[in-house]
Amino acid sequence: MLRAALTLIVATTYVAGGLWLDRYVDRQEQLLLGVLTAAVLGALLLLHPSAVRLQTLAVVGIATMGEMVGSLVWGVYSYRLDNLPAFVPPGHGLVYLAGLSLATVMARRPGVLIVLAGAGAVGWGIAGLTVLPAADASGAMGCAFLVAVLVWTRRPVYAGVFVAVAALELYGTAIGTWTWKTVVPGLDLPQGNPPSGAASGYVVFDVLALALTTSGSVIAARIWRKLQRNSRTRAAEVQPTAS
Repeated sequence: MLRAALTLIVATTYVAGGLWLDRYVDRQEQLLLGVLTAAVLGALLLLHPSAVRLQTLAVVGIATMGEMVGSLVWGVYSYRLDNLPAFVPPGHGLVYLAGLSLATVMARRPGVLIVLAGAGAVGWGIAGLTVLPAADASGAMGCAFLVAVLVWTRRPVYAGVFVAVAALELYGTAIGTWTWKTVVPGLDLPQGNPPSGAASGYVVFDVLALALTTSGSVIAARIWRKLQRNSRTRAAEVQPTAS
């Protein structure tokens, strides 16, 4: 619990400060900010078991590919300097650790976190279709997906990630670190800045990362057991027969 609380405090404080600092740097200075972000992520990963480290690195890889497609190729949103800032990939790891740590802190009452996240997603999605200044049809679809995932899996980590990403999106767009297009290119769906369903995309990254690391661990364990059996068999075959 102490490790989770420390991770949550450090990750949220650094992300908030790092995004604020990014407002005043150029592309070269962004590289230094990226190196610093990677160092902070590496330091936090040292506090966690190997399974969490593997999950986090998988999220970083999958989320970075999603960023390249969503921002650089599709153009659904764009960063301040029209690039993919160097701090973004390790930043995804910090956000995942923040969501995971929030779920750990709320471990005694996981249902409360899930209900709050689900209610927040539903409320935000409905507001985007009714009272918010910008119509947000794509966000409402994303929120529906997120609620379905929460109901189906009942995994607090997804609820924690939703809370972390929702706060990140509201803060990042408010200070101009990135901006979402008013209409999804190619689909003509209106969306907010940020869209209410932005966190649903991040949950997809987490689902893929957890599935990948879980399956990979099972396969690796099977291969290791098979290698051990083969090693014992060969050792028995070459053992000299007693006269």
